[in-house]
Amino acid sequence: QVQLVESGGGLVQAGGSLRLSCAASGSIFSINALAWHRQAPGKQRELVATITTGGTITNYKDSVKGRFTISRDNAKNTVYLQMNSLKPEDTAVYYCAADRKGGVPKTYAYWGQGTQVTVSL
Repeated sequence: QVQLVESGGGLVQAGGSLRLSCAASGSIFSINALAWHRQAPGKQRELVATITTGGTITNYKDSVKGRFTISRDNAKNTVYLQMNSLKPEDTAVYYCAADRKGGVPKTYAYWGQGTQVTVSL
């Protein structure tokens, strides 16, 4: 089993920055790609950013391109989401997720509990 624990959420004013972290533990050898998702109140959960095992390939939701950066430190078993120029519409619960090696890509077998990000005007 894999455990994912997010941290770094909070309240920030529009234009500000936050850095989310997600620490993995347990059977980390079974982790493949990592991702951040978010879910705003009354909306469906959406994929925000993904990063491959080696960290060489990243992808972003269009609305966060140029503002958010996903990265991973495999030595620390941690994935990050640096969020700059935050907007009120970025307000959501942010979830870390991991693909399982050998599983179907982007099905995310493992999930964290989420961390709240609130952006005020």
